[in-house]
Amino acid sequence: MSLTIKLHLTSQLNNLRHNNKTNLPKPIYSINPLIITIKKYKVKQRIKGGGNSNNNNMIKSSLIEPDGGILVDLVVPESQRDSKISEAQSMAKVKLTRIDLEWVHVISEGWASPLRGFMRESEYLQSLHFNCLRMEDGCVVNMSLPIVLAIDDETKGRIGTSFNVALVGPLGDCVAILRSIEIYEHNKEERIGRTWGTTVPGLPYVEEVITPAGNWLIGGDLEVLKPIKYNDGLDNYRLSPKQLRKEFDTRKADAVFAFQLRNPVHNGHALLMNDTRKRLLEMGYKNPVLLLHPLGGFTKADDVPLDVRMEQHSKVLEDGVLDPKTTIVAIFPSPMHYAGPTEVQWHAKARINAGANFYIVGRDPAGMAHPTEKRDLYDPDHGKKVLTMAPGLGKLNILPFKVAAYDTRDNKMAFFDPTRAKDFLFISGTKMRAYARNGEDPPNGFMCPSGWKVLVKYYESTQAEEPS
Repeated sequence: MSLTIKLHLTSQLNNLRHNNKTNLPKPIYSINPLIITIKKYKVKQRIKGGGNSNNNNMIKSSLIEPDGGILVDLVVPESQRDSKISEAQSMAKVKLTRIDLEWVHVISEGWASPLRGFMRESEYLQSLHFNCLRMEDGCVVNMSLPIVLAIDDETKGRIGTSFNVALVGPLGDCVAILRSIEIYEHNKEERIGRTWGTTVPGLPYVEEVITPAGNWLIGGDLEVLKPIKYNDGLDNYRLSPKQLRKEFDTRKADAVFAFQLRNPVHNGHALLMNDTRKRLLEMGYKNPVLLLHPLGGFTKADDVPLDVRMEQHSKVLEDGVLDPKTTIVAIFPSPMHYAGPTEVQWHAKARINAGANFYIVGRDPAGMAHPTEKRDLYDPDHGKKVLTMAPGLGKLNILPFKVAAYDTRDNKMAFFDPTRAKDFLFISGTKMRAYARNGEDPPNGFMCPSGWKVLVKYYESTQAEEPS
């Protein structure tokens, strides 16, 4: 995907300024500032076709409310953990893949709120055909990606008539219980065609996850026995939506703008993020906070690995390219589909649940090159257009990119000026990786030097491993 940045702030932002004579932002969330109230109440808004009504924690804050008004938390209390683990060990078992475990993580922390488990058939069909879920009160929440668990014929036979099953992680430990299960057919071709808009061979998630998966899907209510940890040195970056909301309130944020990356941060990205904060300040917000939120689940083989990206991001903050006081770097645990306009809705919806009320969207978000043809798989502009029209995302402010490129006259990343187009150099992600792979330096001012060294070191290590 090209790293060319496309941005022009939408009319929504201008409306926020002009609709208030005092030049203060129009309220788009609770006016009770910086207060978190947790109280028990009975859940009345259940998704049609799934989930049991029970008590839950409702988290209110100064920020945008989570979808359905409830931030789901499916990790069992520590006081109940031993008894739940003992119960799970006596159940029929379903083995999870590494990517299945990433989805357990996503569901358990409320990124997919109000979803409370792997989808039953009615939820799956709504997601697959309508990109949303309808609540019992008639309101609609966005849910553009089916979040499902596949099983094979042998596992289905072993489950038999069981009402509940235990989910076993890749290391053999019981990680969760799936209750009130429902098993239904996994029509892979329909799922692929509707999610990606094509069944062309070479789609990374399809080849890694769907093609080898079983012919059945199992849904139900999830109880996660303990918080999901990866023990890779990065768990401290994996902040849940609840933790992020608490941090935003601690920092007295009156607006949160989220930016997702699966690439290293260059100075064009930083220009965009800093310019967005400046514009929000001009609109009357007092303390907008940036959520720099790299995707941390499954990615395709030629993407820069998560640990390398996180090290590079830390250098960007250390060098002051982004201000650590107004930036939170955290890992979004979702796997990556590369499903373009369909998937970018999921990325935006999940950030609502984390408390973000502004979402920055760029060129070809969540897209990739066509696997068999020399072109983009999706129209580069469709992602940002879809976000402004998608069901269930109306409360989120969408911020499309301006175009940024390397200004050869001033030797820095700058917003593109069409009156002197010949002065600008567009450095794609492919070109950036080629520089790093070949040990070449990019133009001065493209990326902070310490961040660039991280990339060069990574590609040097991959080349050293190739002969062996």
